[in-house]
Amino acid sequence: MRIAQVAPYFYPHIGGVESHVMSLTQRLIERGHEVEIITTQHEKRLQRYEKMDGYVVHRFPSVFSLFSTPVTPSISEHIKKSEYDVVHAHVPPPMSAYFAAKGCKVSKKPFVLTYHCDLEIPTPILGPAVIDIYNATFGKYTLSNSDRIIATTETYAATSRSVWNTNTVVIPNAVDCKRFNPSVDAKNVRKRFGLENVNVVLYVGRLVHHKGLEFLIESAKYGDKNTKYLIVGDGPYRVKLEEIVRRLKIQNRILFIGKVSNKDLPYYFSACDVFVLPSVSRLEAFGLVALEAMATGKPVVVSNIPGVREVITEGVEGLHAEPMNAKDIADKIKIILNDKNLAKKMGSEGRKKVEEKFRWEMVAEKIEEVYEDVVRNKKR
Repeated sequence: MRIAQVAPYFYPHIGGVESHVMSLTQRLIERGHEVEIITTQHEKRLQRYEKMDGYVVHRFPSVFSLFSTPVTPSISEHIKKSEYDVVHAHVPPPMSAYFAAKGCKVSKKPFVLTYHCDLEIPTPILGPAVIDIYNATFGKYTLSNSDRIIATTETYAATSRSVWNTNTVVIPNAVDCKRFNPSVDAKNVRKRFGLENVNVVLYVGRLVHHKGLEFLIESAKYGDKNTKYLIVGDGPYRVKLEEIVRRLKIQNRILFIGKVSNKDLPYYFSACDVFVLPSVSRLEAFGLVALEAMATGKPVVVSNIPGVREVITEGVEGLHAEPMNAKDIADKIKIILNDKNLAKKMGSEGRKKVEEKFRWEMVAEKIEEVYEDVVRNKKR
């Protein structure tokens, strides 16, 4: 099949959705499909057309951007005139999927949508109003014109069904079990940052508000002074987080690593004793990084919020912490760090769960079956 993946942002922009789309594209190519990426030209320096590892990327300029959502009508025109067997869009942000749905409706192409998480705008009054308007207009159009909707967890499937009464299938996110595995050598990372004789708590991801990083940093004041915190990633929230570190006078315990290449990420996961995902919002749909930690055989602490908590069985692969509660995060970290046998068992259970449920080979096959089904139904 000739498949189009539509994502609001794509590499070099880094995030959970972008990582998912790139990995899915690679697996579909391995399975014999031709895949193209349709995305926005979110930076002028980026090429409009680019050949990457076995696929091409089409980047379309946005008319404008609202609440970090690029508005790109030309996506619709491109889909109308292109010979795709199926178009698969990913939200949020939402508007790229809307224009993809519009193009598919006019050209009668099968349209699949992955609903990664709810739309949230972090302004108390304007945000909910804008979301309500979107849901009643662009969101309603996108979902009602989807031949199949994929949700990554039952929580978001329930949301989709209750709000739009849609025909939704649950297919989880996935992880590369070969790249992320317990045998990855952590010595170089430990040595580079002087971590040979300390406990290491790791966070990987963008430094943005909804990740709840201020609570992870504040949790350090309740923790053992022999514990170091590695913050891998970058983003607009970094300046504020560094201010919090200075205010708490814990500069010697919090290490901001910045961006790390995909190639090097497994070494950072391998270097930690416990991985923490302290998200505070439903924008954290699934927590792909938690899967990567589990695949590396590490125990995890995640926020007790919809979506994320479904991946981790409390007390088995890790622990749930109350969101926005630094003390509870610290307590959960201590439980794991103070019991090496428990930590080892949780790590083993996490690896086992990933191999049984979240391997890319399994997930790509399920998504391929969705494509085949919608293409078949469209021809009737």
